[in-house]
Amino acid sequence: MLQDTLAKKIPDWQKEIQDILKNKGDAIISEVTVAQAYGGMRGIKGLTCETSAVSADDGLIIRGYPLLDITHISPEEVFYLLLTGDIPNDAAIKDIQDQFRSNQDVPQYIWDLLEAMPAESHPMTMLTTAIQAMQVDSQFVKHYDEGMPKTDFWKWTLEDGIRLLGILPGVAAGIYRMRFNKGDRITPDPTLDWAGNFAHMLGIEGDDFKKLMRLYLMLHCDHEGGNVSAFSSLTVASALSSPFLSVAAGLNGLAGPLHGLANQECLKFVLEVRDHFKGAPTQDELKQFCWDRLNGGRVIPGYGHAVLRCPDPRFTAFIGFGKDHIQDDDVFSIVQSLFEVVPPVLQEQGKAKNPWPNVDAASGSLLYYYGLTEFNYYTVLFSISRAMGMIAQMVINRAMGIPITRPKSVTTEWIKNNA
Repeated sequence: MLQDTLAKKIPDWQKEIQDILKNKGDAIISEVTVAQAYGGMRGIKGLTCETSAVSADDGLIIRGYPLLDITHISPEEVFYLLLTGDIPNDAAIKDIQDQFRSNQDVPQYIWDLLEAMPAESHPMTMLTTAIQAMQVDSQFVKHYDEGMPKTDFWKWTLEDGIRLLGILPGVAAGIYRMRFNKGDRITPDPTLDWAGNFAHMLGIEGDDFKKLMRLYLMLHCDHEGGNVSAFSSLTVASALSSPFLSVAAGLNGLAGPLHGLANQECLKFVLEVRDHFKGAPTQDELKQFCWDRLNGGRVIPGYGHAVLRCPDPRFTAFIGFGKDHIQDDDVFSIVQSLFEVVPPVLQEQGKAKNPWPNVDAASGSLLYYYGLTEFNYYTVLFSISRAMGMIAQMVINRAMGIPITRPKSVTTEWIKNNA
């Protein structure tokens, strides 16, 4: 059903892009400064991304839907939305769930590989190693080697993507239980949805934790095409590498401390506050604590957003979940108090242009509350979700015939002579 829907939509999308290139192909959409060239290309408009956009005033927008308008939908639904631009009906949801379930069995060679790795391996290293190993089962590679037409590239990219998404929760849950000595792997439950089954296989029971996983995996699904993980995966995929190699490349970027590890740093800060005050402080105490930290030359983790002029809607969604499901917990209480205290403090200090929280200011505290306290596993959760966005963008890029990514670089000497 998903494949049929895309087959109907793709010719219209292709025609739209052809018309844009014909009528506006010479239009200039960005200028590049020397500072941007040396500054990681921040702010340069040089990519297209159909699946999502980030607005300074509204935050993440998925296919035209502001995120807070769709937090009730499941990860399966958001994957369908990313790919097609439509929220699926019940039959389409069942179709996606059935496709994920039919691909959820983890091959034995993956467990053999993971068990052979050093016991202290980082969970992200284990995850990306397992994903790359699944290249051996790539249908895209098989059909490419057999000489498939370019018009079919998207179909087998999608098939590999669904295979990977179906298997990913089982691999990730197995890594959690293996790496942190949680006991034997847990068999998937065929009656559960994708995120609920992941929670089950982690071994953390309870309906509320399953609800949190549904929200978590939905909220982190995508964030435009220029962030490190998306851009890395799409660059590798543009060389017609399989989704297994391409997603692994993106997740290796996500594993970096400047990208996917922020929720750990935010939670460490909250726990530092709790330990300092031996519980939840008053707002006045917390305000002074934050001022002391800032005056000592340190930042408040999770606050001072580079883009948003509003609280990250993902943060808002997590705070709403916590208010509905968590009571009498010092850690979550501190997270709530920080939201009241920190933005005014940062505004008064004057160094943060946008003093609002990002998603990481809240997400770790919820995981910690439900007993998932292994910090260096948190990025694996992020990875399961973000893989949906990477795969959706890959499928669309292959359908639209987007060529290999190859921006032009210049030397410092060239800039000295020509800028």
